[in-house]
Amino acid sequence: MKHLILPAALITLMSAPLSAQEAEEEGTGPSLMERGAELFWEGLRKEMAPALEDLQGMMEEIGPSMGAFLAEMGPALADIADQVEDWSAYELPEILPNGDIIIRKKPKDNAPAKEDKDEDEGVTEI
Repeated sequence: MKHLILPAALITLMSAPLSAQEAEEEGTGPSLMERGAELFWEGLRKEMAPALEDLQGMMEEIGPSMGAFLAEMGPALADIADQVEDWSAYELPEILPNGDIIIRKKPKDNAPAKEDKDEDEGVTEI
């Protein structure tokens, strides 16, 4: 009886692709597009697996320190987010050599340039 199990398993494995092909021809199985999409996603998962493993390792390393940072700075960042109405009105933050961080507002398009303003102040019309 044991000697029949191996041939039966091999026949089952060999007939599986034929069954899928027959099902496709009959319209009951996945279409070529569906099979292609499955193969594409499977290949993408295999290609991305090393990068995702590296990302997971990095998160395990920096996770505790990031959690502590968010616990400490979270309320302050939430207060800033509540006060700022439009983030697009600000330039990117600038870190000064002494460690201070400056976030400047972008100049308005219709405002005169600062240089023009200084020149007008020095001239007196009579």
